Amino acid sequence: MKIAIEAQRIFRPNKHGMDFVVLETVRELQKIDKENEYFIFVSPGTDHCLGETDNVHIIEVKCPTYPLWEQWALPRAINKCKPDLLHCTSNTAPLRIQVPLILTLHDIIFLENRQGSSKSLYQNMGRCYRRLVVPRILPKCRKIITVSHFECNRIRETLHLPENKIMAIYNGFSNHFQPLDNTETVTQKYIPVIGYLFFLGNTDPKKNTLRTLKAYYSYLQQSKEKRPLLIADLKPEFVDEMLKETGLENIRPYLYLPGYIPNTDLPFIYNGAFAFLYTSLRESFGIPLLEAMACGIPVITSDTSSMPEIGGEGAILTDPTDERSIAAQLLLLEQDKEYYQKQSAYGLGRAKCFSWEQTARELLKLYQSTVKSK
Repeated sequence: MKIAIEAQRIFRPNKHGMDFVVLETVRELQKIDKENEYFIFVSPGTDHCLGETDNVHIIEVKCPTYPLWEQWALPRAINKCKPDLLHCTSNTAPLRIQVPLILTLHDIIFLENRQGSSKSLYQNMGRCYRRLVVPRILPKCRKIITVSHFECNRIRETLHLPENKIMAIYNGFSNHFQPLDNTETVTQKYIPVIGYLFFLGNTDPKKNTLRTLKAYYSYLQQSKEKRPLLIADLKPEFVDEMLKETGLENIRPYLYLPGYIPNTDLPFIYNGAFAFLYTSLRESFGIPLLEAMACGIPVITSDTSSMPEIGGEGAILTDPTDERSIAAQLLLLEQDKEYYQKQSAYGLGRAKCFSWEQTARELLKLYQSTVKSK
């Protein structure tokens, strides 16, 4: 069986969620499947994070823009290797393709009303592209994969898909996310203290950055510790403007804003934190939630979308629109040592329910059944 997998952006240095999903899945497929032949299609980049093996070939395809790469260059490259199926891993796929198609549709947030406006041109262009392509490509898919049962049901109901057309395959998390000692050598590059609070920000309104900052303000007013807040993936000027617009400038001395933090440093960042805030309004899965749990760090997450499903019954769930509730959970962790230890232990146990190996094995079964039904 010849399997083609689209992994366009895995060689870029600043990788994010979907990039790691396909990267870690392919790495596991390399370990467990020595029989089938794989063709991994990527765009050239500086981080050559995936190597070839006897049955896994990496094919670099050059093209200046994402839409042109996917709609023009990828189909041409696919036609040359003539695979038995193509798996497109990042929500969209070529509109004209001659081989059986499997699509990973991580979510349909791009079809939903936004909670606010995004100032990111990249995000706005991507949203428009997905709104254009996805409805047109779904009828051509042999199977659609998504990453949680919440998202599976939402996609099926919203887009009126047959029940057997879509399935959920959970994501995993990388093995280097685990409890660590002596984290200061890495964390001091970003923040000078240990026991800080950690938040993964984003300019996307769904990440709920403003309400999280308001919750942090409420926490500072009540806490004796007044732990600083480390925020990844947001530029200082973006946060400064937000603080100015909302009158929260007095919390600025407590904020550390290093921008993008490489994935190799994140295990140390989680381990050095007192707690992790994952207070999104909407997630289809939530890999960072598992990463923090696997490091033994209590996570405060939202009671919406997929987060209760992934976090499980023992997770700290709160209304992401209620700043006081978020602050109250932070204070409870700070004031109740037994509760803190209980949440740490719960997270370590919950994370064991997920792995990239499990993801890859379920995916391989799907590949085999798709080719058999041709």
